[in-house]
Amino acid sequence: MFSFDDYREILRIVKETGLNATYEEALNRDSFIILRHDVEYSVERAYALSKVEESMDMRSTFFFQWTNNSYNILSRKNRDILTDMHERGQHIGLHFALNGMTDMELIRKRIKQEIDMLSDMLGFNITSFSIHRPSPDVLAENIKLPGIINAYQDEFFSFDPQAKPDSKLDVKYMSDANHIWRYGYPDEETIKANKRVQILTHPFAWTKKGYDNLDNYKTLVNEKYIELIDSIDNECKDFGPLRDNFEKLPVEL
Repeated sequence: MFSFDDYREILRIVKETGLNATYEEALNRDSFIILRHDVEYSVERAYALSKVEESMDMRSTFFFQWTNNSYNILSRKNRDILTDMHERGQHIGLHFALNGMTDMELIRKRIKQEIDMLSDMLGFNITSFSIHRPSPDVLAENIKLPGIINAYQDEFFSFDPQAKPDSKLDVKYMSDANHIWRYGYPDEETIKANKRVQILTHPFAWTKKGYDNLDNYKTLVNEKYIELIDSIDNECKDFGPLRDNFEKLPVEL
């Protein structure tokens, strides 16, 4: 259910409808399907998923965190990846982490600050954001900022704290959070039965082979381990002769 082939099938269905839209395009349409990705843990997996989309001439929006402990969005490697994605037509946004904030005015201020900083550091304009683990209060607030799109604003997301997979909402929202499709699976019947759809995926969950939740985390941990070893090797001249001691991956499948 989480292989690249599975994702290609979702893309095929969306493409056949002719309703795939960016957030900006969706504002002016009665019907739309928005593809969105909140990037946790791995920029590389987001990059790989973007190439799956491009192989089918599709584009979407990838939201990256500024304050993520698992990746540095401003490292040379990751800036190059985001720039390449942007230049190939993918839309890049901010995945804003509340980090315990509850004051709505402060949240608005910090979102604007992070978007401005990210735009400056990446060299192109960031004009949209999604919120990492939004609280019901934040969703109910329906945050709107001048010239900036919120993936959870009411044009793209119908907030209902009692929503179930079969709830009839103005916008059908489906998410693969925690390796579980919440509020329905984006199959042909579900997608074509709704005029307005937003599909959220988390790229770290998707791989060429596709794994269950446990094995997916195992492969992710191994990838991050290799990334750390490569980083140490690039930074420390004395690590090279010692590297053979670290070739064994920490987690066995």
